Amino acid sequence: MGIASKAPARHVHDGPYRVQVLDRTLGILDLLANSDTDLGPSELAAKLSLHRSTTHRLLKVLERHHLIRGGRDGKYGLGIKLFELGNRVISQFDLGTRSQVVLRRLVEATGETAHVCVLNDAEMVSVANVEGPWTLRTPSTVGRRTPLHCTSVGKVFLAYLAEPEQAHLLARLKLPRRTKRTIVSRAALRSQLQLIRRRGFGMDDEEIEDGLRCIGAPVFSHTGHIAAAISVAGPVFRVTEHRVPEIARAVKAAGRALSRDLGYRI
Repeated sequence: MGIASKAPARHVHDGPYRVQVLDRTLGILDLLANSDTDLGPSELAAKLSLHRSTTHRLLKVLERHHLIRGGRDGKYGLGIKLFELGNRVISQFDLGTRSQVVLRRLVEATGETAHVCVLNDAEMVSVANVEGPWTLRTPSTVGRRTPLHCTSVGKVFLAYLAEPEQAHLLARLKLPRRTKRTIVSRAALRSQLQLIRRRGFGMDDEEIEDGLRCIGAPVFSHTGHIAAAISVAGPVFRVTEHRVPEIARAVKAAGRALSRDLGYRI
């Protein structure tokens, strides 16, 4: 049996099925993805050989769907929706399965329920979990949706987003109070995000539910971008303030291990 030769890569415009508006729209996304800086309509129009009015209409459609974001300087960059779609791809294909070994080790190290969550439409969604051994433990359900501002995984994800995407997402967030400890001020939330970046982990200290404490850390993809967050959760009488440093070390180590599994090189 002969060895089949590898077919040459095809250009995006090759083949019989061409929809001009889609080709042009995807061309805009491709240019923004490969640019180190945001680009203005004139730059994009020139690079794609399009009229400025056509480019403007395409940009407004992309911006309306959050696939790109517009800045005050009139230039555009990739939008938060692409992060959400990318994380949906990760969760659907392999993150839930590939995280099981890491989660089991984290439960063994901490004795508490462990989760992996991804961003989806301005909320965190659980894609994998392993429950702790205790009779009294945190309920754990794949598919559960939780807010960003009062969960360890949500705050970690926000903290490690690139600044433009973080600012765009923060502007969309509502900050409802869930307990007396919930952060409901954007200034206070931004301050905590800076602390998370310095420490390498985030906490939900009875912010979503009284008596519950969670500690989370980032998971990075092969591109170096935040892809998910991993956490442990348990009652405050077991996840005590004294144990926070110990548990945080274990969660951060688990985050690094899962990042390596996803191709990230630290």
